[in-house]
Amino acid sequence: MARRVAIVAALLLLAAPAVARANGDPASDYLLVQSIFLPFNAKVDPNASKELADTIRAANQKGFKIKVAVIGSRYDLGTAFSLYNKAQKYAQFLGLELSFQFRDHLLVVMPNGYGVSIDGKSDPAGTKLVNTLPPPGKDATSQVRGATQAIRKLAAASGHPLPAGGASGSSKTRDRITIAAGAVALAALLAAIVFWRRERAPARE
Repeated sequence: MARRVAIVAALLLLAAPAVARANGDPASDYLLVQSIFLPFNAKVDPNASKELADTIRAANQKGFKIKVAVIGSRYDLGTAFSLYNKAQKYAQFLGLELSFQFRDHLLVVMPNGYGVSIDGKSDPAGTKLVNTLPPPGKDATSQVRGATQAIRKLAAASGHPLPAGGASGSSKTRDRITIAAGAVALAALLAAIVFWRRERAPARE
């Protein structure tokens, strides 16, 4: 039975993109199972996407839970296209749709600006903060980078400053420590082998 349930769940996840395209609000489907919704058919610099994902991961680890919807065109809103370029209204609309499953921060990015909600309700302090950022424009990569910058500001204002480079920075540090520790361990092993061989070597007369 458990195996059948797992198979059905996997099939539903695979079908999610097709369902989302036909749904009134595609982002609400995507954000139920992931933290980022990106524009359909948009060309986004992979480095910018990775930095956004790393930043969200770092924010979550700090206790600042957040999801992001990047809306590049009316098409990304499905039948809610009337909310295009109305980021704050859409942030509350989308946040309310997600509130049965997600009740933390939601950031919406549109070409003309940003919107923020918490549990589907307005976040005046957060909204005021992101409104100080310049509009990202219609370029999808700029929108994604704008989302990363907005998350950093929101997290810092909430008492959860993020390290430079998001989770990737701490990951690189851990990798360097691991490599250094491995090098020290290898040097110690070689020294022990040399010492052992000298001890076992027959004494010369």
